[in-house]
Amino acid sequence: MTLATLALAFSLAPQSNDEIISKIVTEAKTNSQAMKSLQELTSKFGPRLTSSSNLERSEKWMMDQFKRYGCTNVHLEAWGAFPVGFDRGKNSFGRMTAPTARQFEFTSPSWSEGTKGAMKGLAIACPKDKAELEAVKGKMKGAWIVMDRQPRRSRPGADAPSAEMQAQIDLDSAIDTMGIAGRVYGSRSELVITSGSFRDKTFEKHPTDRSVTIRKSDMDALKASMVEGKPVELEFNLDQKFRKGPVVIHNVIAEIKGTEKPDEVVIISGHLDSWDGPGAVGASDNGTGSCTALESARLLLKAGAKPKRTIRFILWTGEEQGLYGSRSYVIQHEKEMDKISAVFVDDGGSNYIGGYNGHPDMKAILQKGMDSVVAAFPDLPMRYTERATPKTQIGSDQDSFNAIGVPGFFTLETGSEKYGTQDYNFIHHTQHDTMKYVIPMYMVQSSVAHAIVGLTVANADTMLPRYPKFEYKLNPEGIPGLASVWPKK
Repeated sequence: MTLATLALAFSLAPQSNDEIISKIVTEAKTNSQAMKSLQELTSKFGPRLTSSSNLERSEKWMMDQFKRYGCTNVHLEAWGAFPVGFDRGKNSFGRMTAPTARQFEFTSPSWSEGTKGAMKGLAIACPKDKAELEAVKGKMKGAWIVMDRQPRRSRPGADAPSAEMQAQIDLDSAIDTMGIAGRVYGSRSELVITSGSFRDKTFEKHPTDRSVTIRKSDMDALKASMVEGKPVELEFNLDQKFRKGPVVIHNVIAEIKGTEKPDEVVIISGHLDSWDGPGAVGASDNGTGSCTALESARLLLKAGAKPKRTIRFILWTGEEQGLYGSRSYVIQHEKEMDKISAVFVDDGGSNYIGGYNGHPDMKAILQKGMDSVVAAFPDLPMRYTERATPKTQIGSDQDSFNAIGVPGFFTLETGSEKYGTQDYNFIHHTQHDTMKYVIPMYMVQSSVAHAIVGLTVANADTMLPRYPKFEYKLNPEGIPGLASVWPKK
């Protein structure tokens, strides 16, 4: 055998698992693209509310990235549809303009009416009864009503309200007819949390009332100005609008095909959708998880990994409204669930992957992968904790799989003294979900953990052990628009 032939034979020899892991770690530590991808995702598309144009465009962008890195079977899979879409622009603002100037940190509900330009009006304290309403009725048109309670509404099918409650319902209904600009609420803290509902709304028919929630300190300052007796003027620009529906919504799917057992699958995932409050860009919830999944695919392919089982990367959507993307996936692929070895979900912010919890018999396989990750990042320890029951109610996409007995893992987000700890409650669904609070080193470690642990599970002698089988019931009717994209056979 010539030297050239010997060299060729050596180059074609399969790489050992240790060699692959070494390449993954080296590439991640010297050329990580995780933060770059997250910066591009958030700057190009901003927040990605389910049913928004931003989400649609980011789905296609993520597909392009997976294809560029060499993944196969890259596609969008429709999981359902919302009856109406909703887009929020970048030009929203809120402020007090008189008697002093003050910029507000605020939010307004998703799937709610915008202003079609700035609306300036007097701040009027919400009347408590008909007499107070009569005293200010001449000032109500175009005013922002400062609230200390939620409006009372009639509810179809509810018991007859008390006389006192009916008086409140009548009062609030009267206010609705007076041409007010909207209602202003105060948060209980310095955090303003965005939420909203798409249900029972269409482009042609939806509520047209407006509401905003401002920080506690902003509300305190507003009320203090009102107590002084001088006219108080507020101005809000709610740069938001409905989109015609129905809006079909997708999960993003990509693969590294298994070489020996391609029908057996390990899923690495995060959710691409986010809430869309003014100022937030969906960085930690869950741009981080989406980009660590993307980066783990890049690292595996760059290292030349050839997993025995298929590693499938999925970016769920509709997570924030009810885990719709993952729940629909389970329904549409129910016959394949016995072949899914594990589902990993990174959805706890911008701390590092500090381990997993599950059945005691799963530990040996997962520990092997964790040991390799900790060897690469010795100052970022990992742990495995045992969970007595198969089901989880954490509120992220692994719940959809654990509910039917497929091993799902919500990565245990952990901080460290060396690199710090992100306060996820400060970030979660608030105005602070920005790039400012993402910790770069943890993006590197999390991507490596996904890649190495996912590869370890994919190459194990057996699929992960499972909890004992149990009865479960799927609920296709609970997924909005599923029938329109996946008709029952």
